[in-house]
Amino acid sequence: MTKIAVLGSGIVGETLADGFLKLGHEVMRGTREVAKLSSWKDRAGKNASAGSFADAARFGDVAVLAVKGSGAESAVTLCEGGLVGKTVLDTTNPIAAAPPESGVLHFFTTLDDSLMERLQRREPGAHFVKAFSSVGSPSMVQPNFGGVKPTMFICGDDASAKGEAKGLIEALGWEVEDMGAAVAARAIEPLCMLWCIPGMLHGSWTHAFKLLKR
Repeated sequence: MTKIAVLGSGIVGETLADGFLKLGHEVMRGTREVAKLSSWKDRAGKNASAGSFADAARFGDVAVLAVKGSGAESAVTLCEGGLVGKTVLDTTNPIAAAPPESGVLHFFTTLDDSLMERLQRREPGAHFVKAFSSVGSPSMVQPNFGGVKPTMFICGDDASAKGEAKGLIEALGWEVEDMGAAVAARAIEPLCMLWCIPGMLHGSWTHAFKLLKR
């Protein structure tokens, strides 16, 4: 059993928190407004709790950052050093406020700098691993694609953290592909744009990526 901090009160955080609880882990969700999670905590069971970002960060052996990209850096700051030395699964994307253009999202980053790299600079002592940034929440836990496991692309600078993340992600039903160092987040984060286009244009949100090899 692992103590997992899930930072964020939205649907991504709820989905992953519930998934980890079903696997037998202890989960504390962190939020700016703890009262928002009272109904979730009541139904989630004895291994579930809620607190501030700092409370959750201190609690977790591993953390999941599941907040809006625009609030990700401030959320890391609110953890008050509690992420230092820990694996942090970073689900965030740098989605800008501007409306999509022909179904294509706008990012507030460039191809020369990713949001995860900004987060790593904000808290150098944490071990960020990009994950769950290129799929919708309904398919994050035990994805069902007719027996074919979709691919979760990850990256990060710490090999041990990526190994820990890989085990957790595989337990949630995914195939994991390690794309290398944190700089690879510059390529992984834009997959969110590609993933969203069928939804934006055609209302289709039930898909995932698969890396084919031979």
